[in-house]
Amino acid sequence: MEKRTCIIRIRGRVGLKKDVKETLDRLRIRRKYSCVVIIPNKDQEGMIKRIRSFVTYGEIKKDTFEKLIEKRAQVIDKNKSKKEQIDPKKIIEELDRGKRYEDLNLKPFFRLHPPRGGIESKKHVGEGKGILGHNEKINELLERML
Repeated sequence: MEKRTCIIRIRGRVGLKKDVKETLDRLRIRRKYSCVVIIPNKDQEGMIKRIRSFVTYGEIKKDTFEKLIEKRAQVIDKNKSKKEQIDPKKIIEELDRGKRYEDLNLKPFFRLHPPRGGIESKKHVGEGKGILGHNEKINELLERML
């Protein structure tokens, strides 16, 4: 299994440069506190590097990913949602096999709650200076946002 990266948008829309806005749109992180989970390739790593001052990202654990799917996954086709429940383990298996979220009738992003307990400084990028950029504690932050 390859490493999954969780990217959470922390900063809003005001004052964004056009290329940063376009990069966020391509990754489907259009709103504040929305999240995507990807297995990054070389192109996406460059995109993450470009937007690291606006998002927090890091490696997501499997159990946290299951909770995220269980609580925040949204079904695209509303008619099917009444009949079938979302099974996180089954969805993760299908994603590991190479299927996309759209093939599984799910939206490719997750809307999150603002973090309970607040955010320590989000102004600075770097080690120990805030939440933006690469974040080792992404799973703890995600737990507070579910």
